[in-house]
Amino acid sequence: MPKLRKFTDWLLFADEDYLAVAKPAYVATLDDRSGRPSVLALAAAHYPDVQVCHRLDKETSGVLLLAKHNAAYKHANSQFASRTVEKTYHAVVDGRHTFSGLEINLPLHVAPSGVVRANNKTGKPSVTVVTTVQQYKQHTLVACTPVTGRMHQIRVHLAARNAPLVADTLYGGEELYLSAIKRKYTPKAGTAERPLMPRVALHAYALKFRDLAGNEQHITCPYPKDFRTLLSQLDKNR
Repeated sequence: MPKLRKFTDWLLFADEDYLAVAKPAYVATLDDRSGRPSVLALAAAHYPDVQVCHRLDKETSGVLLLAKHNAAYKHANSQFASRTVEKTYHAVVDGRHTFSGLEINLPLHVAPSGVVRANNKTGKPSVTVVTTVQQYKQHTLVACTPVTGRMHQIRVHLAARNAPLVADTLYGGEELYLSAIKRKYTPKAGTAERPLMPRVALHAYALKFRDLAGNEQHITCPYPKDFRTLLSQLDKNR
């Protein structure tokens, strides 16, 4: 796990009621068995009554909304429940794809093992809208708007369209090495080559919601270093 910056350095937005942070990869949203500090625990050191309004998977980086008090939490929670919060994720997927507002509508079922599969009989309704942002030689950067919020939804939906996420080996994605995209590149003798991005290539890029005053807040989160490095290498080696 990389060294963490100060929690206050994560802030993307703050007012009297809410704060949004740039959650780093490998930091859990809520406390888990690892014993490492979660986003909630770190936030509570500054805001005693803080509550998390939604969750991001531990490996996923990006914008995460928290409420500073219970009234703000209930207000945000009602928006998530009614699906009026707009979330946008950016992902790098295997293959070249041209998606233009593609709606992927596949019911998803979570197995006891934690693996998620499309299943028309036992799955819960799940919808994701996907648009191509940038194509590279053998990969594509896509923007995904999940209408529903199922576990692993974006990962499974894209895999079903033959576009699994880079490094998402659970759902058919492949780890990406520089030697696979850069001509005449070989790693140093005696050293094992590391993947350009060792985690699933998924980033919570933007979130749009209404604050307690009814104003629309649109928050974006810059790419973290590993995501920037991946895109930079794909761009250089088109």
